[in-house]
Amino acid sequence: MPPEARLPALLLLILTTLLLWGCSRQDIYDTAIAWERSSAGLESDRVVVGELDIAYLRNKDATNGDTVVLIHGFGANKDNWTRFAGELTDEFNVYAIDLPGHGDSSKELDLGYRFEDQVQHVSRILSALGINRTHMMGNSMGGAITALYAATFPDQIHSAVLFDPAGIFEYDSELVELVTEGDNPLIPKKPGDFERLMDFALEKRPFAPWPILDVMEEKAIANREVNEVIFAAIRDTGYEPHFRNAIERIEAPVLVVWGKEDRVINYRNADIFVERITNARKVLLDGVGHAPMIEVPEESAKLFRQFLQSSN
Repeated sequence: MPPEARLPALLLLILTTLLLWGCSRQDIYDTAIAWERSSAGLESDRVVVGELDIAYLRNKDATNGDTVVLIHGFGANKDNWTRFAGELTDEFNVYAIDLPGHGDSSKELDLGYRFEDQVQHVSRILSALGINRTHMMGNSMGGAITALYAATFPDQIHSAVLFDPAGIFEYDSELVELVTEGDNPLIPKKPGDFERLMDFALEKRPFAPWPILDVMEEKAIANREVNEVIFAAIRDTGYEPHFRNAIERIEAPVLVVWGKEDRVINYRNADIFVERITNARKVLLDGVGHAPMIEVPEESAKLFRQFLQSSN
């Protein structure tokens, strides 16, 4: 059995055993998530930042290496990074953060969720965690936050990796067409919508048995109100000039990684990022959708390591 197949097979055995014991779906979900985190060398923790309670993952065992901060996308959470982070925790001190409004962090409706607001939220979180300088990576909305963070706090960023980043919509996507028609597949509202979201966003879906997907769908539907507030705050930013102008201030080396099958944000927008950022390069991935770090975590981590080597 190839190494990449062993983890899903072992997890399936564990979950089947739990089902036979009569455990609830939530119990199975909690066990699976805990097992994935532990296998990646991660553990969960929390930090209070002013009025916010922030959940995050970090190394179980600290290393002597650099720090890497991971910023998830819209409607997502810190566990989107788990398998990718597992490729890095042997060398780097990894922090995967639940942004305000997401995951297990506070979900205030009136907090402010434009990219500029979220950059300031992340700054406060990193300050509370004692992180002064880091490599930062972000996916989708998190990619836009990462880019704007690098432009706003250049002395804090070693390097930045943007996975299918939001922030620039020079070229429209299938999502834009759907949202214009009043249909947003990124915000589940009823049973079945989460399955549609997964199929829409990911070209290569990772293994996840039905009890876990059911709980994930329940959580997504429960977060509908805050998701609608956040989406409204960021919906039109890709057409505004502020973001494009701001990222020209980025000083750190930047790697833009984009799945060519991305239906959420058109991969051709990668060219605009590379044109605007002085020290940026792009990698396009065939057969990959909106979240390379989920769909091809080993390859994504390899690209990061190669990027660091070539940037030094």
